[in-house]
Amino acid sequence: MTRRLAEALCRFRRVSEAEAEPVSARVSAAEFRAAAEQRLRALEREVAEVKGRVNGLIFVVAGAVITQVALRLVAG
Repeated sequence: MTRRLAEALCRFRRVSEAEAEPVSARVSAAEFRAAAEQRLRALEREVAEVKGRVNGLIFVVAGAVITQVALRLVAG
């Protein structure tokens, strides 16, 4: 049983090593850093856009509250 398992593992290792990516296909550290930096900048832009939308929504709600208070004071 152990011999069969060892043989199967050897076959698996040979197949997986043959299918492994060549060294040239791997990403270098500089390329990884550049890609990570680019993704981070895109994320920062998206966060800034969401922040602007939330700020606009807060001003709309605050304006509606002020308007309602003013209407109640004038009508009351």
